[in-house]
Amino acid sequence: MSKETSEIRHSKKNMASYGFGNFMNEFLAMAFGTWAFYFYEIELGLNVWLVGLGFFIFAAYNAINDPLVGYFTNRPFKFTKKWGRRFPWILMGAVPFIFSYILIFTPPAVNPETGAWILFLWLVFTTCLFDTFNSIFWVNFSALFPDKFRSVKERRTASGLQIPVGLVGVALGAILPPLFLTQGNASSYIVQGGVVIIIGLIAIGLAIPGVRDDQDAVDKYLATHETQEKGLPFIKSLGTALKQKSFVAFIISYTLYRTLVQSMTASVPYVVDNLLGMDEKATLLIFAGFLIGSLIATPLWIMAAHKTNNNKKVMVYCGLLMGIFTIPLIFLEEYLLIVIAMVIWGLTIGGYWAMIAPVLADVVDESIVKLKRRQEGVYAGFQQFFGRLAIFFQALSFTLAHVFTDFATDPYSAAAKFGIHIHLAIVPMICILIGTLVFWKWYDLTPDKVAENQKIIKELNL
Repeated sequence: MSKETSEIRHSKKNMASYGFGNFMNEFLAMAFGTWAFYFYEIELGLNVWLVGLGFFIFAAYNAINDPLVGYFTNRPFKFTKKWGRRFPWILMGAVPFIFSYILIFTPPAVNPETGAWILFLWLVFTTCLFDTFNSIFWVNFSALFPDKFRSVKERRTASGLQIPVGLVGVALGAILPPLFLTQGNASSYIVQGGVVIIIGLIAIGLAIPGVRDDQDAVDKYLATHETQEKGLPFIKSLGTALKQKSFVAFIISYTLYRTLVQSMTASVPYVVDNLLGMDEKATLLIFAGFLIGSLIATPLWIMAAHKTNNNKKVMVYCGLLMGIFTIPLIFLEEYLLIVIAMVIWGLTIGGYWAMIAPVLADVVDESIVKLKRRQEGVYAGFQQFFGRLAIFFQALSFTLAHVFTDFATDPYSAAAKFGIHIHLAIVPMICILIGTLVFWKWYDLTPDKVAENQKIIKELNL
């Protein structure tokens, strides 16, 4: 590897600060993903078909919203020169994103049968509002990564620092809300919403130094943008991305990985209640087990990526092991054994997660070489577009599993418990193994190609 592709320009303190943006996003996403479906189906008593339909609409809106945000924010604005390409959008999205979380858990006080459509409309409105601000934040936060961290080594180092910070956000997003929840008391969800807002605001405050654009990168972008033709139309941008083999392989694997995460996360309250017969606070050790495994293994996976200089190889190994380690959850119904299984499972997801940003950055580099322009925002938007399909798959698997196992009639029956195992483990296992196979088979960015692309980008002054 050349010196140019191995240099590190930012301090580890700055990288860790960037990681707090990941912390904030994962903290809110985990809290939402764990409790939103459960809140509307179990606490409010809304019919599962309406809950599922609400999440389908939410997922469809996500799919449209994310790439449009990425496309719209990818061009320069009047504030770009002074404030940066991504930093203003990150702040404009983050703060209302944090505050909109509590609205999801403050529906009108109506009967879930006679006022079912009111609750349904509230679910759709608040989740879509929540996602709008999340898209503005996350698309620009994600797009900043390949522009801010340019070399392969720096990207892995930055990812190795931000992922543990993000993992703490995941764990707290799962651990803190149930401390303030009381089963059968819907108003307790408002209290946890307030706690989530406070933690979210602290996190984005800590993230500010790390999510600022580098001024030299902004100046280069503005200089090259003035000499280029108008940006590609939206549909053509999507078509160009879908012609890129590496992007298609990445996006299929990423979508199926997100389906695993979304499904397993949202399954935990059902595991605790319906499989184990315990209260919400029992979720703490389950998520703590996942956190412990991830924090132990993530630095080791980053070291392996540095040593092999092969992001693809590490991602494939992690995906394969993740699928294998999901298998025990198909059968386990004892609390301690589930916690132990989550520790083992966590050993792999941290490494897979740590490779996502560096791999996408390599894909973006390839697009820059081909198009002779920077389109990080467009690719980040498309990443969200496909990743958000996981919400659709999660809602579909939950709805079908609960309907066909007659969950509403007897949520503690053997059939209902099997339905929970379906969306806890069987669906996630199948998804991650298929996604890993696709990535292994068709992702074609070798270490030599990555190094060559970075060399060309430097020559293009992009």
